[in-house]
Amino acid sequence: MMDVKKALDEANGDAEKAIEIIRIKGLKGATKREGRSTAEGLVAAKVSNGVGVMIEVNCETDFVAKADKFIQLADKVLAIAVESGAADLETLLATDVDGKPLSEVVVEEGAILGEKVVVRRISRVEGATVDAYLHKTSKDLPAQVGVLFAVDGEGEAATTAAHDVAVHIAAMAPNYLTREDVPAELVESERRIAEETAKAEGKPEAALTKIVEGRVTGFYKGEVLVDQAFAKDAKKSVAQVLEEAGVKELPSRVSASAPSQNWKGWPLRWPPLLHARSPPGPRPVPTTGSGRIPFFRVTNGKASWKPSTLSRIRRRTGGGSS
Repeated sequence: MMDVKKALDEANGDAEKAIEIIRIKGLKGATKREGRSTAEGLVAAKVSNGVGVMIEVNCETDFVAKADKFIQLADKVLAIAVESGAADLETLLATDVDGKPLSEVVVEEGAILGEKVVVRRISRVEGATVDAYLHKTSKDLPAQVGVLFAVDGEGEAATTAAHDVAVHIAAMAPNYLTREDVPAELVESERRIAEETAKAEGKPEAALTKIVEGRVTGFYKGEVLVDQAFAKDAKKSVAQVLEEAGVKELPSRVSASAPSQNWKGWPLRWPPLLHARSPPGPRPVPTTGSGRIPFFRVTNGKASWKPSTLSRIRRRTGGGSS
């Protein structure tokens, strides 16, 4: 507020001139903000004519994340992403906006807001039916969890299935779309661990193969979307839900949540939640606090589901208990 007052005094009450002064001073400070962490922000998405677009925009504090000007900037970035057809971040940031690249516009807006602002990610998903689900982790903040999910069918059943699975993804955060997307080295590692564990437990040699396969299947049910138990009806798998609707999942990205520390990284999933193939490597452990994915608790560095997660999802989507 003091900066605004000083700028108005310097501009003799001219609001437009004051904004220009603030912008100039803010840009001078942009280099000082370069190393700052952008741990807050939002996700925004739009679906039109079978194409879903989702973006992640980050800032430094939740105070700015809920500011109208920041939200308006995110809406502007989303509109440009949709109109330009940009499929990657580099192309989006290079898009011309009134004679300057979008990247410069974002820096200028950040200067006015007084924080480092970053467009972190963009994802595009195409299909006969695409659903965008955005979830608020706090009623006072914009959406920080998002999912784009596409299926190959149309109609009411397809629309309902796509939405229900998108909500499921937001809650269950699968790492892979199908078993084929899981890196072979990761499956082999799980198989080796399952075998060594079974031997350490003294399981009979004749039963080892069956036990190992059962545990690997359990791994798939935890990590692979189509193998997971459906959040609204755990008696069914996600694959069964899609099959009953007469549709098939399409490589999309399940995008999950701002800030980016929680991005699950489907070669196309959060930006938050979009799904395709995930790169090999460990999945980041979710953290607690404002702006984090709200479906976990962390104790002594170990993440576990909050007991209320599934019941909350069922209430929000009209599912029954199981």
